[in-house]
Amino acid sequence: MNKRQNTSTPFRGLSFSFRIAKRYLFSKKSHNAINIISGISAAGVGVGTMALVCVLSVFNGFEVLISDMFSSFDPDLKITLTHGKTFDVNSAEFNTVRKMKSVACFTEVVEENALLRFKNKQMPATIKGVSDDFEKMTHIDSIMYDGNFILNDGAFERAVPGVGVASTLGLGAHFIDPLYIYAPKRTSKINLLRPENSFNQIGTFVSGIFSVKQLQYDDHYVLVSIGLARDLFEYDKKTVSSVELKLAQAADQEQVQKQIKSLLGDRYQVKNRYEQQESFFKIMKIEKWITYLILCFILLIASFNIIGSLSMLIIEKQTDIETLRNLGADNQLIKRIFLLEGWMISAVGAISGIILGALLCLLQQHFGILKLGSGYVVDAYPVLTKVTDLLLVFVTVLVMGLLAAYYPVRYIRSQGNLSE
Repeated sequence: MNKRQNTSTPFRGLSFSFRIAKRYLFSKKSHNAINIISGISAAGVGVGTMALVCVLSVFNGFEVLISDMFSSFDPDLKITLTHGKTFDVNSAEFNTVRKMKSVACFTEVVEENALLRFKNKQMPATIKGVSDDFEKMTHIDSIMYDGNFILNDGAFERAVPGVGVASTLGLGAHFIDPLYIYAPKRTSKINLLRPENSFNQIGTFVSGIFSVKQLQYDDHYVLVSIGLARDLFEYDKKTVSSVELKLAQAADQEQVQKQIKSLLGDRYQVKNRYEQQESFFKIMKIEKWITYLILCFILLIASFNIIGSLSMLIIEKQTDIETLRNLGADNQLIKRIFLLEGWMISAVGAISGIILGALLCLLQQHFGILKLGSGYVVDAYPVLTKVTDLLLVFVTVLVMGLLAAYYPVRYIRSQGNLSE
């Protein structure tokens, strides 16, 4: 009885199955075609894995690149009304926010649509009036395309349009011709006899041109002083459409955001940089995961080679299967051996693909091998390899390999042959 127990002990657990599967994987087969097909299977899985790693890294790179562009213009936190357009910033709650140690800059903003006219050209645009500390809050100096960021030089009101606005109107920094801004009067009725009297008109001079390299800013925005914006749109000195905050370096953005939300209540929205451009980043994530699913489908097709190589291996190892059965191995253990064999082929392909993909991304990151061409924000494809993506790819490949291996293994009969 003890001898029987000792004889059956090696067949318990995965260690015995794993040792035999590893021997089958690396040993030379009687038919060389099996080795070739197994190698092709592992290579196919490796190429698919490498493609997944590279594509996900490129999407990560573009996401970081665009996020850095927005960070030059967007604040850390932006406070707006949940319902409505403007609000009074002279309240106890906002004074508390202004004095918070985690808030480095508190910028008042008035943002409205208006009509621009320069010489004989006209276009609609978004006028963004900002207070004096806007320059401290953003990295506006790093995105100046021409001229300097000056909103008031002491004698004249100045404007800083986006490069798209400047191109449409034919503007340039330090032009002596004024840029006229028109906005409908809020406090009076429309004059049908003289429609031009229904608009407020302010003339200003262009001191600089900015370029965020994002059409929604470059083609639509003009920065002016908040005093000019309030005069143009007929707002009092404490009325704003939003408040933009820059946080101190040591501040926890998530914690500060929750604290301000709790302080201001449901009447106000407090958005971080991601939430300010939520729709844009959502589209990028959707594109990323759709591409991931497409490549997973291609990887699944590549995994089908495992079915052929594993089926041929099962047929070749008929004698070994019968020997194992005579030694006391049951049908479940036999299936487990070949299931591990197919899974190991996938694992070899996955590990090699991840290593090659990570190396390619590292080379692209440092040397910029693949170029985007002229006219783009960067010369080469940006890449950023994340550990979470590597783990996701590895698990995906192993699951697909396990499913592919299960198909031929489940037809092993208790007699030791493939069932018909």
